[in-house]
Amino acid sequence: MTDVAAETAALIARTIAADIAAQPRQVAAAVALLDEGATVPFIARYRKEATGGLDDTQLRQLEDRLGYLRELEDRRAAVIESIRSQDKLSDALEARLRAATTKAEVEDLYLPYKPKRRTRGEIARENGLEPLLDAVLADRSCVPAELAAAYVNDKVADAKAALEGARDILMERLAENADLLGRLRSYLRMHAVLRSKVWEGKEAAGAKFSDYFDHREPWHKVAGHRALAMMRGRNEEILMLELEVDADDPAPYKPVERMVAEVVGARADGGAAEAWLMDAARWTWRVKLNTTLSVDLMGELRQRAEAEAIEVFARNLKDLLLAAPAGSKPTLGLDPGIRTGVKVAVVDGTGKLVDTATVYPFQPRNDVRGAQAEIARLIAKHGVALIAIGNGTASRETEKLVADLLPLLPEPRPLKLVVSEAGASVYSASALAAAEFPDLDVSLRGAVSIARRLQDPLAELVKIEPKSIGVGQYQHDVDAYRLAKALDAVVEDAVNAVGVDLNTASAALLARVSGLGTSLAEAIVAHRNAQGAFRSRRQLLEVGRLGPKTFEQCAGFLRIRDGDEPLDASSVHPEAYGVAQKIVKACGRDVRSLMRDGAALRQLDARQFVDERFGLPTVRDIIAELEKPGRDPRPEFRTASFADGVNELTDLKPGMVLEGTVTNVAAFGAFVDIGVHQDGLVHVSQLADRFVKNPHDVVKAGDIVKVRVVDVDLARKRIALSMRKDDGSARPASGGERGRTAGRRDARPQKPPAAAPQGALGAALMEALRKR
Repeated sequence: MTDVAAETAALIARTIAADIAAQPRQVAAAVALLDEGATVPFIARYRKEATGGLDDTQLRQLEDRLGYLRELEDRRAAVIESIRSQDKLSDALEARLRAATTKAEVEDLYLPYKPKRRTRGEIARENGLEPLLDAVLADRSCVPAELAAAYVNDKVADAKAALEGARDILMERLAENADLLGRLRSYLRMHAVLRSKVWEGKEAAGAKFSDYFDHREPWHKVAGHRALAMMRGRNEEILMLELEVDADDPAPYKPVERMVAEVVGARADGGAAEAWLMDAARWTWRVKLNTTLSVDLMGELRQRAEAEAIEVFARNLKDLLLAAPAGSKPTLGLDPGIRTGVKVAVVDGTGKLVDTATVYPFQPRNDVRGAQAEIARLIAKHGVALIAIGNGTASRETEKLVADLLPLLPEPRPLKLVVSEAGASVYSASALAAAEFPDLDVSLRGAVSIARRLQDPLAELVKIEPKSIGVGQYQHDVDAYRLAKALDAVVEDAVNAVGVDLNTASAALLARVSGLGTSLAEAIVAHRNAQGAFRSRRQLLEVGRLGPKTFEQCAGFLRIRDGDEPLDASSVHPEAYGVAQKIVKACGRDVRSLMRDGAALRQLDARQFVDERFGLPTVRDIIAELEKPGRDPRPEFRTASFADGVNELTDLKPGMVLEGTVTNVAAFGAFVDIGVHQDGLVHVSQLADRFVKNPHDVVKAGDIVKVRVVDVDLARKRIALSMRKDDGSARPASGGERGRTAGRRDARPQKPPAAAPQGALGAALMEALRKR
């Protein structure tokens, strides 16, 4: 590495260290590992000694910042070389370029030297008008119009044209003044106001944007979600947006115009030359700088808003992926539909599809008895323990259908739950689903996905493009590349945090494991199908194209249950098996008997197992893993209970207290599913009896919460909810509770009092059960 490259790397390390609250040496070590091809999950888990314990969040920030700073360095080098090739690079200019900390600063400094098309200023110079400008700047007692008369020629029609040409040259100088641009940009960031107005005649068509029909707020206070909403309104030609600066200032010259004039030392109280210069400064601001800087600031606002939206989406996606699994139980999935019927799919405890059906309990057939009889038959035939009902159209009607059926069944009865079906239709039509179920109707694939995502949300949701899962905030309005990169990182971190069973995982899940990808994941599955289950992690090296480097990255995140090596079921990396064996030997126990014996392991002094390669953090991780091998970081499984009689928006009344599930958390609050086909919003001000700056500090996607109905806007289908303490006016929802009930992780079926089948329906069900 050259001295310049080393200095640049050290500077980048110092900059990132300040950003992520770390030491430069930690950053330098992490950068070196990333450059060697290590993944963030691998570095966070297995290279703590090298990085000083940087966690995955810090490492993701480091990775993003590293990319920006390296792009900045590349651009800086290109700009310096371009100016040098023009023989215009002074020591002072090079020093300023090397001191610039943002791309915008570099571009501001580059403006006077940037190759460009022929400008009005250049034409004026060619016409010999630059001396006229210099003369006015040098002598403020002159009369510009009198001086201009001497510059009239065959290319300059009159004195007015001469002064216009001089003004064009001055405008170009001012527009390329990096110091001025920096000051104006900083001023606008603090004083500019974003103004939104509706286009005349678009009020009805743009009713959803009515909050922004006449809206003003300081640029630096515009929240990301509001910015994206207004920008969407502009894109749909409902709203017009503009930045206003000093609009209410009554002075003849606005502060921004005076800032421009100060560059040439012009005063508003001088003679003809001063007046001409002040007018030229005003012209420069209004014609050139205002437009340029407004575009810049709107771009900054979009970037800021997109960053916020991506962060919100990423956090919600992480919460959804790490939601509690209901367990490996035979599960019946129901994809509700009305005219096309309810699609039914049964999967066994491993997620394998074992049966399908379509029932028609709703219009136009209204075959309620036939539908319930078929569902009962499938439950009995396959020992179904869980029923997953998609939350789309006809969800509540389908849930009632099942609720009416369950008391008529013999014990043990399955537990029914309503689950999000976001993205199920995307998966159904995907190439992945077609490869997995080539002979299965597309509509039935959705029911399979619904069933599986109850068993293990992570394993199923990785098959769906992250942005299609639907837990974002204006995700369709943000940069697709940045969003995909951020969401892919979330999925990678979630999968590796949980770990993957090497012998049961799908190729889609394996592809998200550290160091692997789609092709290697498919190769692993093909090897597994051909050679049988893996008995040890070391057998991975028998898979084609999977070499030692990839093995190092992926092995610790793959689990083998009941294999030849007990440690293969844990997150202990094979490279550290020697340390683990020393720990086992110190206890005088067999590794299988020592695992989960917390009492014995807690008596050990971790420091005695530290060596030159493995430090105290790794040894402590190994002891913790031996105590709870293969521990799952996901929470206990529990669900919400919806209220009887509350199925539609019209059933809601202010004051009702309901239970619901948080489906999405945005910067302005949390959306909660209370079972009426339309999520309600708990505004950030209603999340708690204290000030809440970030809603994620209070709730996350998947949380079960109690909410009070504050207001229902039927016209706009908006529900306002509150989680603040009961003010005494709330009343419980009528009809009691039904539906989803709290349960433990293994989701054991509830055992309500036995009910004998009644009437014709009961007889039909019993007959179906006898025929199974």
